[in-house]
Amino acid sequence: MRAAPAEDHPALFMIVRRGEILVSARPEGFAIPEAVDVPHSSRHILGSLADGTWVYGIDVEPHTDEPDDHLWVPLRQLYGKIDEALWTVAGRAEQIVSWDRTHRFCGRCGEATVPQTQERARKCPSCGLLAYPRLSPATITLVTRGEGPDEEALLAWGRQFPGRFYSTLAGFVEPGENLEQCVAREIMEEVGVEITDIRYFGSQPWPFPNSLMLGFTARYAGGELVLQEEEIVEAGWFRADDLPPCPRGGMSIAGALIESWLRRVGV
Repeated sequence: MRAAPAEDHPALFMIVRRGEILVSARPEGFAIPEAVDVPHSSRHILGSLADGTWVYGIDVEPHTDEPDDHLWVPLRQLYGKIDEALWTVAGRAEQIVSWDRTHRFCGRCGEATVPQTQERARKCPSCGLLAYPRLSPATITLVTRGEGPDEEALLAWGRQFPGRFYSTLAGFVEPGENLEQCVAREIMEEVGVEITDIRYFGSQPWPFPNSLMLGFTARYAGGELVLQEEEIVEAGWFRADDLPPCPRGGMSIAGALIESWLRRVGV
């Protein structure tokens, strides 16, 4: 994945400015630059696309201006404006660049770290500590109850959403617990109900800022809704024909969970 490409290879450059990606503005839409036209502090090989094009992540300072006919676009807003595979790579670029930028000094002794050539890591020359890119695994779960046309999904309006917007329930995995334990704990903590039949659904890299989202489905087993008020504004059980504002497909695994449920119940 990190092998050096040939010098004459086709390339794309994911140029990152603190969560924003530089794109060229063309009549047919946005495009990822094929050359680096801005001062930059680091360059990272991200891998190659199916057509053999190599992709690089480029770190620039926060005050860097865009070249003519280019725009800085926040990563979230870029979704749907470029090919989805490229958007995923842009998320990878943001994570790698952010990791490299925030690990310039050793977390154990404070010495300046040195990038390694044989692996993606930064090493402290004083104490030998190796720093690798870190992921924060999180579970995200759609809980349902009932059967047939009366089946309902548990959705919640989290305080992280500025407007009334519901989604599935999620939380970070804690040290010492497995994924199923995390699912059960998060549901109990956030809305106070017990669940059963926890099943893996799928996963998604989530570069906001560095998570791996692990999707699950589960069935309601008992209890009344008791909200963790510092996290949840509202929560409720919703039929497929009466959903509140919520993700439907799109960029997030929450949308995929809800769409899969809607197909299963025939909506």
